Amino acid sequence: MRLFRLAVLMLAVVGLVAGLAVLRPAPAAAAEVVGIDALSPTRSAVFIASPAMNQVVQVQVLHPAGGGSRPSYYLLDGLDPGVGQSTWTNATDAEAFFRGKNVNVVLPVGGKASYYTNWQREDPALGRYQWETFLTRELPPLIDGHFSGNGVNAIGGLSMGGHAAYILAARHPALYTTVAGYSACPDTGMATGAVQFSILTRGGNPDNMWGPGGSPEWAAHDPALMLDRLRGKTLYLSTGTGLPGPHELELKPQLPENIVLGGPIEFAVDACVIAFEQRARAAGLPIQVDYSPVGTHSWSYWNDHLKASWPVVGRAIGA
Repeated sequence: MRLFRLAVLMLAVVGLVAGLAVLRPAPAAAAEVVGIDALSPTRSAVFIASPAMNQVVQVQVLHPAGGGSRPSYYLLDGLDPGVGQSTWTNATDAEAFFRGKNVNVVLPVGGKASYYTNWQREDPALGRYQWETFLTRELPPLIDGHFSGNGVNAIGGLSMGGHAAYILAARHPALYTTVAGYSACPDTGMATGAVQFSILTRGGNPDNMWGPGGSPEWAAHDPALMLDRLRGKTLYLSTGTGLPGPHELELKPQLPENIVLGGPIEFAVDACVIAFEQRARAAGLPIQVDYSPVGTHSWSYWNDHLKASWPVVGRAIGA
């Protein structure tokens, strides 16, 4: 009888273990590279199947032609990213500038009005946005594995991308040593109305991102409220004043847009950068800010600021 009871007990245990094995959720699928196109010896288009985004995401990488390990600079686009490539390679000479430098420059393609964050809900117009998970969890090990990254990372961007760079650096302080923003306002509280308006003008619903303005998730994505999480990093910002400068004379077809739209936007960004610098310094954070006496919210100035920032960014990541 005792043997019979023992056998029944063993069968029950085996059944329970088997049941737990069936009920245990399967491990989350990992992101993987599904293709790499060599566009040149120093530029590659990488196609990544992202479970977080539920799609294949293209990322282009500017990289040295030779071997050896190197740091990576994740460089984010603005509100209206380029089609098929980052606007950094379409509207500036970033590709030529970084050629020969010992760094991977990682350029995500896409992300219109996304703020490169995880949206709470899928947006009917903009789609599924889980950029924070993609950029901070899925992408870095693939870049390091395929392009000899050494695990030392900087992140930067212009306008929307610069705001997002500061958010990501504050939310993932162990991932980045350096953060740079070009004509970017890293104070989400000051920028709430502008962020909401920018998403609306691209057909999206800003409430689908972090909920209504003033909800807790907006504060959880405000670098000005997370300054301690930026402590110890190299911080860089640049801004113009909104006044026309030398580049407006070079861009005659775009002159009305640069002045009528780019001028007021840059004026507002400048005020935000001044306020953020004051808060950072009051908290004891060293930050380098390049203030230009002129300059509108336009690519010619961002091209200048990218180059001006490189001695700061490159030195900080050992490039």
